[in-house]
Amino acid sequence: MRVNPLSKLPACGLYAISDGPRDDLLTACAATLRGGAALLQYRDKSRDAARRHAEAAALKALCVESGVPLIINDDVELAAALKCGVHLGEDDADPVAARTRLGDAAIIGVSCYDSIERARHLAASGADYLAFGAFFPSPTKPAARRADTELLRAARPLGLPLVAIGGITPDNAPSLLDAGVDFVAVISGVFGAADPQVAAGRYAALFTK
Repeated sequence: MRVNPLSKLPACGLYAISDGPRDDLLTACAATLRGGAALLQYRDKSRDAARRHAEAAALKALCVESGVPLIINDDVELAAALKCGVHLGEDDADPVAARTRLGDAAIIGVSCYDSIERARHLAASGADYLAFGAFFPSPTKPAARRADTELLRAARPLGLPLVAIGGITPDNAPSLLDAGVDFVAVISGVFGAADPQVAAGRYAALFTK
């Protein structure tokens, strides 16, 4: 697998994505980290820059304590300020420009949706992981484009870690792992649960079998 030797991307596991703004964000994220999340993404589409910076900084401290990388969704400048990784969608910054801003050691992930052509382009642009989905109906993005496991198999030769997202549960995740996924990205399955720690633990356990 063609992994960036300078990044601190773990080998596999649960990729937990927060669903802010929410008053209990730090408590929920701390519980998710205790449950065994391998990656944590701070996702908040609001425009309150000061609050977002404060929350991301607090999450960075939690992640450092847990030894888990923090990824910032769609905000290269916030990622640069906190020395974090960044996740980029199709309407976000170019990964080449993000690499220039964040440095060689930063984790830069990209959304490929249902497109192997986009995945090939972004792999050649220096991405550290490729995210595909949605694989199942998702309450977070009910109108999301749908991907299938054949897409994952087609992406394996690109040599980068693969992330699956979209409606993933502990019950349907094994089919994705069998197709070669390295990470399952989950929003509501963890942060919509009554106990995020227990929910995260169910996903994390899939990677220890």
